[in-house]
Amino acid sequence: MSAPRTTTPGSPLIETPERQALRRAVADLGHRYGSAYYLGKAREGRPADELWAEAGKAGYLGVNLPAEYGGGGGGITDLAIVLEELGTAGCPLLLLIVSPAICGTVIARFGTERQKRQWLPGLADGTRRMAFGITEPDAGSNSHRISTTARRDGEDWLLTGRKVFVSGIDHSDAVLFVARAESTDAGGGRTGKLRPALFIVPRDTPGFEYHPIPMELVAPEKQFQVFLDDVRLPAEALVGDENAGLLQLFAGLNPERIMTAAFSLGLARQALGKAVEYARTRTVWSTPIGAHQGLAHPLAQCAVEIELARLMTQKAGLLYDGGDDLAAGEAANMAKYAAGEAAARTVDQAVQTLGGNGLTQEYGLGALLAATRVGRVAPVSREMVLNFVAQHTLGLPKSY
Repeated sequence: MSAPRTTTPGSPLIETPERQALRRAVADLGHRYGSAYYLGKAREGRPADELWAEAGKAGYLGVNLPAEYGGGGGGITDLAIVLEELGTAGCPLLLLIVSPAICGTVIARFGTERQKRQWLPGLADGTRRMAFGITEPDAGSNSHRISTTARRDGEDWLLTGRKVFVSGIDHSDAVLFVARAESTDAGGGRTGKLRPALFIVPRDTPGFEYHPIPMELVAPEKQFQVFLDDVRLPAEALVGDENAGLLQLFAGLNPERIMTAAFSLGLARQALGKAVEYARTRTVWSTPIGAHQGLAHPLAQCAVEIELARLMTQKAGLLYDGGDDLAAGEAANMAKYAAGEAAARTVDQAVQTLGGNGLTQEYGLGALLAATRVGRVAPVSREMVLNFVAQHTLGLPKSY
């Protein structure tokens, strides 16, 4: 059963006519596939290749990438619309957060001309995909404790370490890995300091092993743990400046948070649409159950929270696309938090509204219960977002 199109469209006060048209076009595409297609692929353990290919051919996957490299010339605001509308239609493509949003953004902003021409056209039209590896077993949310290292060996780099929860490696051409490399001074000498650096590693590179992590999450994209054992990379595998890795890293992490918010919003709108339709048509004692305030008010509250989270997500996207990285970081964290909470509350209320039907495969809401946890724990936990807001927005002492 597809979600009814009763959810709020993009506001003309915030979105241009072009972005509203993008919403409608992507919604049409998503509803042609729907949650039955998406969940069917997920339960078969196969990727949603048909939808991915059609979205790429239509230009939706690369809407944020530069036009000179095959993209749409838009921003992360546009790509967030794509993910939100696909999610609302029942097809929340997780790899949209990774391939065009994180990897595409980083390469477009900091990559060499050769890297841009090699990767961006394929990322834009969907013929190539790139995963992203940052999380480690012992580092958690602390990027300063990343233990994967990159050391020089002549002109090459040797990459060694371990990563976990890397999405979609099995259907990606390469992975953009975050490692720590020894920085250099103005004269080219080594300083002894290790700073984050980004490397493109093709999937078939010797010494690169990956294994699936069994997950309860129902999604076409699998999660993997990665082992890197002295993986030899040419000099051109490095993206950007090895001494400016933290700046480059956060250029990808802010879009990740904005896109995760869009992912959660899509889930929330999908669940709310199904719950509202059920409450409108399900009759008990001659009255639609949606007429009772015990169900109507919680659903109305969910609608309010979704709209507030959408406004914060739009603000974050506009700030990022406007080049204000500092303000975008604060807004992206707030948007990710608000959307994650709204999605968790909405899906829970949708299941409650449908009762036993809320846990059947026919309605697809049970699978969303696990999916909403993505927005609460990844790419940064809700608790770490609150730490960020307490410290940077409120000026309170750091607690960790």
